[in-house]
Amino acid sequence: MSEPHAIVGQASPIPAAAGIGLRFPHHACVLEAQPAVPWFEVHAENYFGGGRARHALAAVRRDYPVSLHGVGLSLGSAEGLDLAHLERLRELVLAIEPGLVSEHLSWSVTGGQYLADLLPLPMTEEALEVVCRHVQQAQEVLGRRLLLENPSTYIQFPHSSIPEWEFLAAVASRTGCGILCDLNNIFVSASNHGWDPIRYLAALPADAIGEYHLAGHAECTLESGRVVRIDNHGSCVAAPVWTLYEEALRRIGARPTLIEWDTDIPAFDVLLDQAAQAADRLRMTGACRARAA
Repeated sequence: MSEPHAIVGQASPIPAAAGIGLRFPHHACVLEAQPAVPWFEVHAENYFGGGRARHALAAVRRDYPVSLHGVGLSLGSAEGLDLAHLERLRELVLAIEPGLVSEHLSWSVTGGQYLADLLPLPMTEEALEVVCRHVQQAQEVLGRRLLLENPSTYIQFPHSSIPEWEFLAAVASRTGCGILCDLNNIFVSASNHGWDPIRYLAALPADAIGEYHLAGHAECTLESGRVVRIDNHGSCVAAPVWTLYEEALRRIGARPTLIEWDTDIPAFDVLLDQAAQAADRLRMTGACRARAA
């Protein structure tokens, strides 16, 4: 990163401000009203096919910084990367010139078949080697530094030997990639597994963190009475996640921050309100740091 508070792309940097995940129902609203949103993030695979969707994205990109967030590269697949998929992503990067490009610490392909989920990895040395090899390969093909997002998980593999936060930090150290710190995912996984979310956050290398994600989650009560949190991106940011965000801002500092909402997509004004709440916290952090200086 050229600066600790901004990720610079080919043409337009992503500011350390509160952006919104742009989904199809809001294309027309954004293009017609041109709301005062600092930046947008889109799921890259939704625009591989060209057509109206790609045309709308190109129109948004003319007026706003845009980030590409991949969901299908499957960096943890033991079979190797899908080179055709990687080439489509490269073509989109060249066409859109995003401020940053990100993907997930997960796998979703086996036997050439894509699974409709971001599946967890065993946290082992073997898996670490696979992920590092694929991150390096992707970065070389794209000509870009990737940000790697921490997952939300519901199971742990008994043979895992590396804490998730150490695994993520090791990938960043070995490959030079950045980290997309999804604070909702940290809270969800910590709640499900009995981890300390502050310990997780504190273990991540601050210099590698290039973006925060904020989202909502659901709670499911099992027959045993145990509560499992599900990362569904279908509601407002929960109070404990806002608290964790405030802790991240104190420890790490301001970064581009995204409001992510993928299911039961609300009116655009709801997303604007969530982004405004994140922006308020970013401003408070800036003011506190200015006073401390």
